[in-house]
Amino acid sequence: MATKVYGGIAVEVDDEGFLKKATEWTPEVAKAIAVEVGIPALTDKHWKVLEFARQDTASSGQSPGPRRIVASAGVSMKELYELFPKGPGKLVARVAGVPKPKACL
Repeated sequence: MATKVYGGIAVEVDDEGFLKKATEWTPEVAKAIAVEVGIPALTDKHWKVLEFARQDTASSGQSPGPRRIVASAGVSMKELYELFPKGPGKLVARVAGVPKPKACL
């Protein structure tokens, strides 16, 4: 397990950069991870998706994939890809501080 510093906060990450402990996530950590993955600024729509992913993971026990995000977070698939390009399922999970969705390779 590796440790990274995001927004001045040291967190444990796995080999792919996903947080090992969701409790270590903060908005500052999210902003720093977003920059690292190529999202320079998080908009209100980004936060809406991230909040949904965190709440859904807490209640269901697993990270939502893109289809569940689109069905429940109030964004279209096109918007989701615009907000989190190049693999929105993995990017949403990584920035939201939740495990990689099982459907993502």
